[in-house]
Amino acid sequence: MKAQRVQGLVFSLSAVFLTAASLVLGRLDERIELVVVASLIVVLGVPHGALDTLFAHRLYGIRTIGGWLGFGAIYLFLSGFVVGLWLLQPALFLAGFLIISAVHFSGDPPPGTPWPARALYGGAILVFPALLHSEDVTRLFALLAGEKSAAIIVPWLSLLAWPWLAGLIFALLERVRSDWLAAVELGSVGVLAIVAPPLISFVVFFCGMHSARHILRSMEYSGRSSLPQLFTATLLPMLGVLGGSVLAWYFLDEISLDARIIQLVFVGLAALTVPHMALVEQVRLSGWKKGPSPLP
Repeated sequence: MKAQRVQGLVFSLSAVFLTAASLVLGRLDERIELVVVASLIVVLGVPHGALDTLFAHRLYGIRTIGGWLGFGAIYLFLSGFVVGLWLLQPALFLAGFLIISAVHFSGDPPPGTPWPARALYGGAILVFPALLHSEDVTRLFALLAGEKSAAIIVPWLSLLAWPWLAGLIFALLERVRSDWLAAVELGSVGVLAIVAPPLISFVVFFCGMHSARHILRSMEYSGRSSLPQLFTATLLPMLGVLGGSVLAWYFLDEISLDARIIQLVFVGLAALTVPHMALVEQVRLSGWKKGPSPLP
């Protein structure tokens, strides 16, 4: 728990610093920003999902090759369903991705945080960019799911943004009386999402808060506390993700480079998030209690 509080403080300070830097220095070239963001998500963000094997082992006691093949087949089926939804119903895909992401991110705050504050926190990084960066959000959503989908979703985010901000401020004031660091985390996520460019705010949050906190919790939950142990657990899943990414890059060769990067990164994240949540949310809702199957 102490490590998580240190991580929360480091993230909050970094978020405020990067927010200030974005105001003073302005934005990077769009193409450079896109490449940097995509690289950071792949290198620092995606590996936290590769730890799903630790959860599968402890929750379901999977030990045999057949068991892991079955687990992999279910995982790929759920991922494939998400990709199919993106191809057939992009607006529904986009709305669903935003909703499940907000639900998943709501698990980040420390124990004791009321569910309204969790909900407001989870949606902040997705809703608040519509306050000052609605044009950027529209362009990114259009690259991801088409202009029609963006035209449907962005007005709803703009409509939600101000009430959401009022709610977050109220939640922050309520939290500061009982857990000042949780309040600081709420505030720093809000400021980051409002001020920084959408891609920058997302990658800082996703890598610096969500992924980092999940890795710390996974280490405590699984009993694996060393980097070699974590590397071993993530090696095969990450190789699978990289292989799938190369294949997807080949099939997306007829669209613009910007659209190809956005679709590869965020459709990939959505496809991994659904099976990832199916495992992790079970543990989170149980209070991160260890399952019945100890690790060797």
